[in-house]
Amino acid sequence: MAAQRIAVVTGGNKGIGFGIMKELCAKFSGIVYLTARDEGRGRAAIEELKKLGLSAHFHQLDIDNAESIAAFADYIKKTYGGFDVLVNNAAMAYKHAATEPFGEQAENTIRVNYFGTLAVCHALFPLLKPHARVATVSSSCGHLSKIDGNEPQAAALREKFASSTLTEEQLGELMNEFVVKAKDGTWKESGWPNSTYVVSKIGVSALTRIQQRAFDADPRPDMVVNNCHPGYVDTDMTSHKGPLTIEQGAVCPSYLALLPPDIKEPRGAYLWYDKQIVDWVNGPTPTAW
Repeated sequence: MAAQRIAVVTGGNKGIGFGIMKELCAKFSGIVYLTARDEGRGRAAIEELKKLGLSAHFHQLDIDNAESIAAFADYIKKTYGGFDVLVNNAAMAYKHAATEPFGEQAENTIRVNYFGTLAVCHALFPLLKPHARVATVSSSCGHLSKIDGNEPQAAALREKFASSTLTEEQLGELMNEFVVKAKDGTWKESGWPNSTYVVSKIGVSALTRIQQRAFDADPRPDMVVNNCHPGYVDTDMTSHKGPLTIEQGAVCPSYLALLPPDIKEPRGAYLWYDKQIVDWVNGPTPTAW
């Protein structure tokens, strides 16, 4: 008898994450774990899925808490020995009307969206089984062209991010450099964009490329990671301004999570919400949502 297949979704209790849960519960042949920072909200989401005739398991996971990440990784290892699918969806965003200083917004957004996602990957990647699939929810904001501060500094930054030899350590240094510049007020003249969310999502998109290179060298066969722009979706994060439903926003991340064995592409790619592979370095990005 084949081992039980396991899928994990971070931030699965609402918004696009909940949409992804619905897709995976319906299509994935195995157990789907809904993880959420708040246990009450997570378990309530499990009940909502039950009403739709869908079955999922819950485990608490806060991507901004090292102990929570370690506890979840330990649980998966002890309970199943490994798992098959990871959807990195959990993230945060400040509203346009936020009054916190830009430097504070930068520190928190980069810590959660980039370093939190990275910490989850560090803890869980060793537990991935052969033919594993990782899907990271990025954004249209995560395209490299969004580094649009002062030139020629912005071009120099884009070149660093686009490098095919960029390391995880170097990427972390770039993320930290942005936070420093945001705090001392020099981010724009240093080439950085005027959005902490943009930088965080460019970070996870760049990370995907690095991770796929590592997977290609991994002894476990057919390991694939991609990231995508889920579309402009009607969620709390967009203040319900997006025209797309959470179900529409879940289409591409779920597609990437369920890619069949031994596919040649996409691998380490950036996709649009309609599953179209987009050149992350040179563009262009599609215009619709």
